[in-house]
Amino acid sequence: MSLDSLLLNIPLLEPLQYGFMQRALVVAVLVGIVCAVVGSYLMVQRLALLGDAISHSVLPGLAIAFLLGVNIFIGAFIAGILSTLVIGWIRTRSPIKEDAAMGIVLSAFFALGITLITVIQKSNKIDLNHFLFGNILGVTGSDLRDTAIIVAVVLATVVVLYKELLFYTFDPLGAEAVGLPVNLLNFGLMALIALTVVASLKAVGVVLVLSLLITPGATAYLLVPRLHQVMMLGALIGVCSSVSGMFLSYWFNLPSGPAIVLVVSGLFTLALLFSPRHGILTHPAPPSRSSLWQEIRGLLK
Repeated sequence: MSLDSLLLNIPLLEPLQYGFMQRALVVAVLVGIVCAVVGSYLMVQRLALLGDAISHSVLPGLAIAFLLGVNIFIGAFIAGILSTLVIGWIRTRSPIKEDAAMGIVLSAFFALGITLITVIQKSNKIDLNHFLFGNILGVTGSDLRDTAIIVAVVLATVVVLYKELLFYTFDPLGAEAVGLPVNLLNFGLMALIALTVVASLKAVGVVLVLSLLITPGATAYLLVPRLHQVMMLGALIGVCSSVSGMFLSYWFNLPSGPAIVLVVSGLFTLALLFSPRHGILTHPAPPSRSSLWQEIRGLLK
């Protein structure tokens, strides 16, 4: 019995008889792993906005790379790195705080990218909107190759620099005091984020990639206490969400990026409600702790 015949006999696996679904499955696994691993550092450092800034900032790089006829992944990575340098320059050369600098760069780069894409689509009659919201079912062989290379580089870097990044993430001042190159570590982490965003473009797009960067790690954080556990469980959650969203996209003709994000958001909601350690329903807030609803009721009395 051939593989295609075997897949046809198992309804759940039937879509995998198609080459585009097989490529999408591999990309879903790769993206689910790398986003959770790198996103764990973002979550611990409370830098979710930075991930959002970088993800939106790659858009003009995509458009310019397309115009020049070069690999769009290269253009996206360069734009992502440039955005982090601009954020750092604004933060160090002005009284503007980092969060404000991120917001400024995010909106400016994203607006430039949308403008360039609109101009390109007018003259070339092609659809570049999949860069915004993802299209994992449209992954090509070259996309798969590029994604696999990026994921391998990112994961290898994390393994090699795990202790240094761990120290820097939890105690930047202590890391600087013991002589670690904190500026290089910070720039390296930004580069890893940019590469992760680039690897996730075809899966969820620049608009939704933040969810895949943050939500799996946040879900795991509600369930396990240590960073390496958060990374491993987050990777599992990311893979399950990406694969599930991919199949939902195929079966119900849904946009792939939003389908993946809805799945991972649903898993986070379940963990938030029922986590054995932090669940809202399993560990209700103490009566003495003030809540928003209590304060609203107090104002209405």
